[in-house]
Amino acid sequence: MLLATKILLTLVTLGYSAIPTFFDFNETHATNPSWTGHARWHVVWQVSSYDYIALMALVLIWTAGADVGQLWVPGLLAAFAYAGFWTAFVTRGLYGGILKDRVNGVPEFHYNILGWKFAVDANVSLFTPISLATLVALWMIARLNGAL
Repeated sequence: MLLATKILLTLVTLGYSAIPTFFDFNETHATNPSWTGHARWHVVWQVSSYDYIALMALVLIWTAGADVGQLWVPGLLAAFAYAGFWTAFVTRGLYGGILKDRVNGVPEFHYNILGWKFAVDANVSLFTPISLATLVALWMIARLNGAL
């Protein structure tokens, strides 16, 4: 179970670092000519900060050995990163935020489940399962620590 926990923590860590890096360092965000230079600066700052935090988390995950207690830090870092996404999602009406505008952003994901067709924002589609996986990882750490 320890190896599975480390692998899951690695995946959720890459989810808050590598995925935003891949999607945000392009013309939809970091080099978007319609964004102010200051807004582009903020997105590069945020995304690169998450990458450096993820690097630290990966080191902690893979140098922990059998020290399960050390896994709480990368687990909680992932939980906090995803909590930030969900905070921005829930409060977007307060600050005029939108998930995707008409010109920029990742296209919606389209689903067809047993004939029921619907579309979901790409961010929500990606971050819902990875947020749940983070909760599973935290549960696994708690089990390994004997807290459950």
